[in-house]
Amino acid sequence: MQTRDMTSGPPARLILQFALPLMLGNVFQQFYTFVDTMVVGQALGVGALVALGASEWLIFLMFGLVQGVVQGFSVVIAQRFGANDEEGMKKAVSGAMFLSLGMAAAFTVLGQLMLRPVLVLLHTPEEIMGLSLDYLRILYGSLPVAFAYNLLAAILRAVGNSKTPLQAMTISSFCNIVLDILFVFGFHLGIPGAAFATVLSQVLAALFCFIKLQGSGLLSGEQSLLSLKQETCRPDRTMLKEQLKLGLPMGLQNMITALGGLIVQSVINGFGVVFIAGYTAANKLYGLLEIAASSYGYAMSTYAGQNLGAARFDRIGRGLKAAGIIGTATALIMSAVMILFGRPVLGCFLTGDGAAAEAAMEIGYHFLQVLALFFPLLYILYIIRSCIQGLGNSVLPMVSSIAQLVMRTGCALLLPPLIGQSGVFYGEVCAWIGADLILACSYFYWMERLRRL
Repeated sequence: MQTRDMTSGPPARLILQFALPLMLGNVFQQFYTFVDTMVVGQALGVGALVALGASEWLIFLMFGLVQGVVQGFSVVIAQRFGANDEEGMKKAVSGAMFLSLGMAAAFTVLGQLMLRPVLVLLHTPEEIMGLSLDYLRILYGSLPVAFAYNLLAAILRAVGNSKTPLQAMTISSFCNIVLDILFVFGFHLGIPGAAFATVLSQVLAALFCFIKLQGSGLLSGEQSLLSLKQETCRPDRTMLKEQLKLGLPMGLQNMITALGGLIVQSVINGFGVVFIAGYTAANKLYGLLEIAASSYGYAMSTYAGQNLGAARFDRIGRGLKAAGIIGTATALIMSAVMILFGRPVLGCFLTGDGAAAEAAMEIGYHFLQVLALFFPLLYILYIIRSCIQGLGNSVLPMVSSIAQLVMRTGCALLLPPLIGQSGVFYGEVCAWIGADLILACSYFYWMERLRRL
């Protein structure tokens, strides 16, 4: 199995080489969510599109939790890899698998129980309640698959392999597109068809990563990374505690972000179907342009974790500076894309009645304009937060998520009565500013503490 040692060599080159495959993989992933939304909007109409939009934050609530906890588990793996600790790394992999199995079972049951009450709590319009519930029940039922793929991909990233997740996501994305068209247009399965297409595609991605890892070597190249036959691969209580200490706050961090999004969604649901449609369409482009930020974040987490394990503290600061410059430049390009191409992209989703579609278009484009002015702040947020997590601290990033929650929900609740419905858009920007201020202070504090140890 290909690995990448990030403890030597130019930081900017290492971060870019690691991030680019992840970026491409995430582009494919977002592309099939694009197709998902386009197929549903074109085949089933605005009502079905709105049902997907009303489901988005509930999807992130649970799947963001999954991504967060397994990313926390993988930080420990990256640190052991950087320290050249083969036995410790095998214990970390075993612990991550053991914890993921238990959490997958618990979250699946919990998710099914909470769906309808939460949709009611969010003031989901009655005309889309059934569609949203059908879509979410299928996706929440696939949580074990989500755990499997995210864990396997996180293990690969922890040892510097970002190409295999790219290959898995590329195959999965094309599969999803074909199944979307087949299930929705061909078999007329409606929104459940789009959900089934997503689940089956993720099964394929998980299987691909598993096959690649099954026969892989670990450091020495002599033993399988996923073999559970050795003594070192039995769950270790100390290791489990260490992984939970990192994974749970990172999962909670994503849940806090989702909670803020759900509160905003409940406000938006009160603005009517047209506003929800414009907001949903804009969020699809926003999600696509956010991809590079999350990819740089994954790269920075692995980079910081490996260099911490190797006690190369000098390289961590240099890597953060390089990633910040790269991220800012990328964000400015993405801002230009939103301004120049925002309207044509929104038009791919918004069809039907001319007046309603045009009104939704104006709402969505206004949201994109607000985001574009401050987009570099989002990229900086991802990079600094992931660096701190890679250094083994997941509590301070969680505090920054609480700040995001307060700023996002405060703006959503207070600004619309003052400046109109578009006031909810500014909550996103205020959330970035608040988190960036906390994360910048947290980074310098934590680095100083590590140097004293």
